[in-house]
Amino acid sequence: MALDLFAGIPVTDYAAALPWYERLLGRQPSFLPNDVEAVWEVAESRYVYIVQEPERAGNALVLWFVDDLDDWVTEIARRGIEPDKRETYEGGVTKVTYRDPEGNEISFGGGSM
Repeated sequence: MALDLFAGIPVTDYAAALPWYERLLGRQPSFLPNDVEAVWEVAESRYVYIVQEPERAGNALVLWFVDDLDDWVTEIARRGIEPDKRETYEGGVTKVTYRDPEGNEISFGGGSM
């Protein structure tokens, strides 16, 4: 069974949000479907996108599990973004949370840090 996934993140000001997400993800969008939306393919057939929807901005919760959490956090820090929160759960799983300027919560999880 094939699975394609699009996870949306509403923002108030697309033009202001775009550079932050480019820094967070380390690259420009995979494609731009229109003037108020940017899409990144984060894995085969799995996408995250920002879209200008002021009435819904600031309420997204997105979590990725990654192979090497330490590398992800280090690379994001090199691009000038520091996490807002780190949590470690039973079993050694760590969740690192970033908040965009809108308040959307973007998290990465993986093995112990």
